[in-house]
Amino acid sequence: MTAIDKFKRLVNGKKIDVIGIGISNTPLIDKLLQLGALVCARDKKTKDELGEITNELISKGVHLFLGEHYLENIDGDIIFRSPGIRFDKNELLQATKKGAILTSEMEVFFELCPCKIIAVTGSDGKTTTTTIIYKFLEKQGIKCHLGGNIGKPLLPYLDEISKNDIVVLELSSFQLQTMKKSPNIAVITNITPNHLDWHSSYEEYITSKKNIFLFQKKDDRLVLNFNNEITNSFQDEAIVEVFSFSSAKKLENGVYLENDKIIAVKDGKENIIMSTKDIILVGKHNTENYLAAICATYGLVSNESIKAVAKEFGGVQHRLELVRELNSVKYYNSSIDSSPNRTIITLSTFSDKVILICGGKDKGIPYDTIGEPIAKNVKILLTIGKTADKIENSLKKALEKTNEGKDIEVIRCFSYEEVVKTAFNKAKKGDIVLLSPASTSFDMFSNFEERGDTFKRLVNSL
Repeated sequence: MTAIDKFKRLVNGKKIDVIGIGISNTPLIDKLLQLGALVCARDKKTKDELGEITNELISKGVHLFLGEHYLENIDGDIIFRSPGIRFDKNELLQATKKGAILTSEMEVFFELCPCKIIAVTGSDGKTTTTTIIYKFLEKQGIKCHLGGNIGKPLLPYLDEISKNDIVVLELSSFQLQTMKKSPNIAVITNITPNHLDWHSSYEEYITSKKNIFLFQKKDDRLVLNFNNEITNSFQDEAIVEVFSFSSAKKLENGVYLENDKIIAVKDGKENIIMSTKDIILVGKHNTENYLAAICATYGLVSNESIKAVAKEFGGVQHRLELVRELNSVKYYNSSIDSSPNRTIITLSTFSDKVILICGGKDKGIPYDTIGEPIAKNVKILLTIGKTADKIENSLKKALEKTNEGKDIEVIRCFSYEEVVKTAFNKAKKGDIVLLSPASTSFDMFSNFEERGDTFKRLVNSL
């Protein structure tokens, strides 16, 4: 029986509630209908907010429950929740007590996927690392499929995946929280405080991340960041081969950086993969993303394939993306930087002080660590959004302890039009203007992509 046949047997004739009408669940709804399910789609947004998609779903026979009371009267046999909906909402718990199965697109995919899965999680760097892994495999000539937080939802396309393919996934803590299966190769780039407005605690966030390896089998592989105290501690709980990566220490089993050489060592045998000079992506953090990706694919791809990708891959949108150079001023979009730690890493990429655009929605994480890097690496700070006060206060405390940054100019802005115009007026020849918000986008935008696209549009219109 094929994977798609198993999926059909699971859903055919069943009443299914799909919670969240978005990018990942719309193809899922179409597939469920195709396989003979009776579908109810539920979303907190109203019909007006969702737009034309609602009329399309109604025309296909989907029952809609929209608005504030979208979770009332759930009576389906199976409930697919989107990653952003917590599993322990009272309405969902009540439905499971009545016998409903609560699951997600990703959980069912793991149950049915016919081939090897490589999955990446972490607080920072997971999208770039996932993309690099996919490109390594693709360059090697392996048929692979990209999904999870990037690419397309893969469950509706099970019939296109064969046993000799490889699936590459980026997984968030939201997706991992209720997982009961782990990938064949699991990668954790790092763990720092994140999404504490959604998780009940930092401990819950860490526990969610651990599900990427807790259900692995003995022949699987776990890739850990040796330099991150939390991820490195997971070695004690792993029952599989741990292949570590480090930019600071020579390793006995893993991939490490020595001067400008990237070296892999396994079973006592060293293999010089390439030089860091082969990597066109800027920044130490991107070198570490390559170390992680090499760990994940070691034994699957050749050094030649790795080098070819390193020399070609210019990066993922919204991650230190060079938007344009105008009047000898470079404008960078790093809208993905939704936590202080990401902004700190991005700031360390530049040797000269930058004009930093920073701020957004507060997701309940501390900002006390960001003040000192701003004092050290920023000449003009343009703050915006709900976290502006926290960022400015962190800088103020840092300036009380150091002589660096005493002449930093801080300007509060109230729109992206204002912030881009101010940056343009303040910038001088040779300056760098950097959007690295250290905060989520949801106070002004639907997601970080919309925020980055808005910044790019405004910069390109200068």
